[in-house]
Amino acid sequence: MSSYVSLHTHSEYSLLDGLSKTKDLLAKCKEYDMPALAITDHGAMYGAIKFYLAAREADIKPIIGVEAYQAEKSRLDKQAAAERDIFHLILLVKNYTGYKNLMKIVTAGHLEGFYYKPRIDWEILEKYHEGIICTSACSEGLIGNYLSKNELTKAEETVRHLQAIFGEDNFYLEIQYHEGLDRVNEIYEHIKKLSRSLGVPLVATNDSHYTDKEDAEAQETLLCIQTQKTWLDKNRPLSMI
Repeated sequence: MSSYVSLHTHSEYSLLDGLSKTKDLLAKCKEYDMPALAITDHGAMYGAIKFYLAAREADIKPIIGVEAYQAEKSRLDKQAAAERDIFHLILLVKNYTGYKNLMKIVTAGHLEGFYYKPRIDWEILEKYHEGIICTSACSEGLIGNYLSKNELTKAEETVRHLQAIFGEDNFYLEIQYHEGLDRVNEIYEHIKKLSRSLGVPLVATNDSHYTDKEDAEAQETLLCIQTQKTWLDKNRPLSMI
């Protein structure tokens, strides 16, 4: 039986969102015989070198990645409505060329596209796609957004666009399952249908933000600090896991 490898993992370097420390993540990989691990922090690579060195020392294959913030329109658009033009996209380094390109992508997001978040766009992806594997990310991705609004044609067009940029062997539709979040899980059911109809492979992930079940409340508190909410606020955002 093949081992599970987490390809959507947030460390403490997903600031005010991820709770997991690198050493704890690698210890968990050892515990469950996971041969590799990807770190995909939000919009940045702050922890990439620390993670890479620690993983190599632990004899676990390090996969450097980012959960990028993608603008549907332009990263250069910084008008009022642009604060809502922020969607998630997973980018994973495939080789050294991909590592250099991911650094360029992240840099462009911070120096050129920053508006509430370090945003990239289609132009940046087309320019620096070589050596990178892409997945459609969580339900907050552009594809998930279209599916949540029943805009199936736009969702299909986005799948094709990403596949054309990264190549058929380097783009995957991402699925997850979150108990009790029916609306979110429904989006992933639609993504499964897209996979079958368009012939795009699936990858199962877990959008991990903390290491152990007992850490859940601490991570929720961290998220409250980020979003300026309290535990009593019924409309506060919930952690996926």
